[in-house]
Amino acid sequence: MTIWIPRLDATGPRYRTIAEAIARAIQAGELAPGDKLPPQRRLADALGVTVGTVSRAYAEAERRGSVSALVGSGTYVRGAEQAATPFLATASAEDEDLIDLSLSLPPPHPLRAALLGQALAGIAEDRAVLERAVAYQPERGLAGHRERLAAWMTRLGMPVSADSLVITQGGQHGIDLTLRALTRPGERIAADALTYPGLIGAARQAHLKTLAVPMDDEGMDMEALARLCAQQPPRLVYVTPDQNNPTGAVLSEARRERLAELARQHEFWILEDGVQYLPEAERGTPLYRLAPERTLFAFSTAKVLAGGLRIGALRVPEALHETLGAAVRTQSWMVPPLMVEAVCRCVESADTERLLAWQVEEQAERQRLARRWLADYAPTGRPHGSNLWLTLPEGLRAAELLAALEERGVRLTGPEPFCVGSEPAPQAVRLCLGGARSREALEAALKAVTETLQAPPPIPWRTL
Repeated sequence: MTIWIPRLDATGPRYRTIAEAIARAIQAGELAPGDKLPPQRRLADALGVTVGTVSRAYAEAERRGSVSALVGSGTYVRGAEQAATPFLATASAEDEDLIDLSLSLPPPHPLRAALLGQALAGIAEDRAVLERAVAYQPERGLAGHRERLAAWMTRLGMPVSADSLVITQGGQHGIDLTLRALTRPGERIAADALTYPGLIGAARQAHLKTLAVPMDDEGMDMEALARLCAQQPPRLVYVTPDQNNPTGAVLSEARRERLAELARQHEFWILEDGVQYLPEAERGTPLYRLAPERTLFAFSTAKVLAGGLRIGALRVPEALHETLGAAVRTQSWMVPPLMVEAVCRCVESADTERLLAWQVEEQAERQRLARRWLADYAPTGRPHGSNLWLTLPEGLRAAELLAALEERGVRLTGPEPFCVGSEPAPQAVRLCLGGARSREALEAALKAVTETLQAPPPIPWRTL
């Protein structure tokens, strides 16, 4: 079949004019559903542009819903039914009517599974890799794996050295590992008054006392932490500086410097959680750069590639290398090297860069969509973040709102899981925008939330 060559009449970026030409060709019938687009190198040669330009054009066309890329096969024109539902469902068959916004997930995309399939296929053909995968490994992970993960984190704007890393089974494992290695039952740790429930659960399992530090729009109140330290310093302070989970609050630069100063003065450890992914431009100075000798940094592939991969990395000060290695050995001896190898292959694929670029824009669009629907209620969150925190109007209670939404097939998270210590729960809910299987599903959920807020159900959910 003769190669399809687009007519590039418009001015502007070449990748965008190619994407627009694809859309025009589909509309005119020159490209039919199921047609395969030309290989990127052939089209690049025909148009006199770089392969990167064509790759970006195809990604833009896929973002617009015109085409669909299949790893190892090519890029195809979508059918009408495909264009209407460009995302994979995340709910099980029996829950297909539920729109679950209770878990902080990256938005669905076919590339997540395709990348893993491609990686596993490559591993199956490499006998040397298979032999390493069934052998015991060093507790901190193979040096080659740590080098590959460090290189990827550095490309993402989180520069780390391979020697500083301990490979973990995800961010939650990194948190638990840190608490088990650095604290003893009965010791005190501090965190934002509202924080990630996984930290609260891990502290409870380790029999630690959690102390709530007040927070505002600039994150943890450092003077309140200083007063706490003057009484009795905590053993460790946990913080999510770039976007508090659940509120989205950002720790200001001044407070980051103050936290580093307090850590040195009172000799407590900082556990910096960087699992919730944001573009580099939206992140502040990492705490592990301000106080490298006092800070452990937890990272995971869960919010970038897929939650089921369960591979992460913990950046550890040199003085703690043996301590954290021994902790891994005690818990699980090592992280399964087969899965680590699969993840390393995924992050080295050009498709991962394309997936991440799509995800950043998709998260931004979902944030804009949510803020339009909920504009009257002033939700908080990051422009490219996965979560929104919605403080309810006076007189409305979170429990009844959640129950009413469940009846409409929408699930959110209430405030109680995020409360540290004995802090009273605010009347608020968290919406995880990436959990919806499509923008259409998200909009249906947002419509239900707005209508329920505007017209309360006939149950006594207003306070007297």
